[in-house]
Amino acid sequence: MYLASVDRPAVGRTDRTRRVAGTVLALGTVSLITDVSSEMVSAILPLYLIAGLGLSPAVYGLIDGLYTGATALLRLVGGYVADRARRRKAVAGIGYGLSAFMKFALLAAGTSVPWLSAAIVADRAGKGLRTAPRDALITLSTPSESLGRAFGVHRAMDTAGAFAGPLVALAVLAASGQAYDAVFVVSGCVALIGVLVLVLFVRDQRGPRPPATTVSLPAAAALLRRRPIRMLLAAAVLLGLSTIGDGFVYLLLQRQENLATGWFPLLAVGTSLTYLTLAVPFGNLADRIGRAPVVLGGYAALLAVYVTLGSGFGGPVTVIVVLFLYGGYYAATDGVLMALAGPLLPAELRTTGLGLIQTGQALAYLVSSVLFGLAWQRWDGIGAIRATAVLAALTLTVAAVLLRSVRRVGDPVG
Repeated sequence: MYLASVDRPAVGRTDRTRRVAGTVLALGTVSLITDVSSEMVSAILPLYLIAGLGLSPAVYGLIDGLYTGATALLRLVGGYVADRARRRKAVAGIGYGLSAFMKFALLAAGTSVPWLSAAIVADRAGKGLRTAPRDALITLSTPSESLGRAFGVHRAMDTAGAFAGPLVALAVLAASGQAYDAVFVVSGCVALIGVLVLVLFVRDQRGPRPPATTVSLPAAAALLRRRPIRMLLAAAVLLGLSTIGDGFVYLLLQRQENLATGWFPLLAVGTSLTYLTLAVPFGNLADRIGRAPVVLGGYAALLAVYVTLGSGFGGPVTVIVVLFLYGGYYAATDGVLMALAGPLLPAELRTTGLGLIQTGQALAYLVSSVLFGLAWQRWDGIGAIRATAVLAALTLTVAAVLLRSVRRVGDPVG
């Protein structure tokens, strides 16, 4: 119960310690456990679908897009319901629970692509429901000037789970004689532990009930009449269009370097290690110099990943550079973008607004993932990644212009 009781730190602690609320630490613990479960599956899924089931890159691109983007509207719906009912923890809990049970559904689906796709979509539906309420709980329990650090701490804990997940998957595969079913079972059990921690230790941020007119569909739609929110949403969508799935990045690396199948999950570990190392420093940096520059720097690192992969150069140095830049991209963008959005949104519609931003990005990701899979099938992996690099350079330039107006409102500095 300790985690839920430290939202108001004792007088005399350092300013840095006061900035991390108990809600952030509790949610970070939930995310850590849940990401062990999620990354166990994510680490083996590309190989399972392409090498194990023999799917084409185009079909994998469709499934990967569904994995993140097809349930995007649930982020917005979940955000609105959480704000309307003032039960952000309950909505997040439903999302975490749904994802946990879908790990067992993957086992039941066997080798049926339609049933696998359905289980994957339902799993991501759970993520869609929980993400906005979880991030809203972080913003509502943290002073606006410390949001970068709060999200950095949360994402660092989240990424510790992402770091451990592939290693656990490798251990399970080794112990089970390379049985993918065993990974799905263990993953589901771990996810259920995360749900239990949420129920026991996370404190909801309910507050007084707002007037009915402030949390309504017209009020939610009115968010788009605010210029900074429109600019941020447009920038998020553009940047999402230049984002391809982790699986594609790792598959390109594996094929370029001729890595053995057993090494494949360790590529995700390398990315997670960098993310884990940089999440808090980049969060602190965003609070000091501004969140928009850090987000743009992260997408510049992603562009560098594409350029490196498209260069055709191989060797251990290429692998290290790609994984370092890719982890840096996540550390600079994932939580920092939500920290940038938080102060732009009224508290009573915070979850809805964050869900709106996340929905825009997820729908853009769905489009980009499908298009990348088709481009791979048409031009091969190198041709597809080079085309993506050109697109990323264009979207980054336009997004930088859009975010200039957002900085003055959403950043702690001018």
